[in-house]
Amino acid sequence: MKPMNWLSQNFSQPSTSLKWKNTTTHEIKKKIIHSLACKISHGYGGISTRILKTSAPFILPQLTYIFNKVLSTGIFPERLKFSEVSPIFRKGDKADIFNLWPVPLLTSFSKVIEKIIYKRLYNYLNENDVLVKEQYGFREKLSTEIAIHTLITYYRHLIERIL
Repeated sequence: MKPMNWLSQNFSQPSTSLKWKNTTTHEIKKKIIHSLACKISHGYGGISTRILKTSAPFILPQLTYIFNKVLSTGIFPERLKFSEVSPIFRKGDKADIFNLWPVPLLTSFSKVIEKIIYKRLYNYLNENDVLVKEQYGFREKLSTEIAIHTLITYYRHLIERIL
C-alpha cells in the first residue's frame, strides 16, 4: 500500500493527543548537551557547544524553564530560527558558485531544543504506529543494510516458493 494512502486511512482525524512531556535538567545535561560534539564553531549567537558544555551547570535551570515553555506553548523562539550559512567548497572550479555547499551553523541552544523535540516526536510516531515497518531511514536501530537484507530475504523466499 502506498504510504500516503495508508496514512489517510489510519489517520483521518487530526490527533489531539500530541502533548509534549516536559524536559528535565538531567535530560538536557546528560542526554543532550553531553552528546553534542565539542566544537568551537558557533552560529550567530557566538556560543559554541564547547562553551555550552562548560557553562551548562550554571544555566541548566534557566534552559530547562525556556525549553519547557517551548514544549508547552508550541512556540519556537524566533531568535533560535536564525542560522549563519557558510559556503563550503565541494569540487570543481572554485569560481563557480554551484560548487559551493551551503552549511547552516545553528546556535547551540537550537541544537538542544531540536533534540528534545525530535525525541518526543520520534517516540510519538513509534508509539502510535505512524511509521510503516518499511521505513528504515532516520530510525534508531534500522539502517540501509537491514533494509537490503530484508529485501533480499523477501525475494529469496519468493524464488524458493516458485522453484
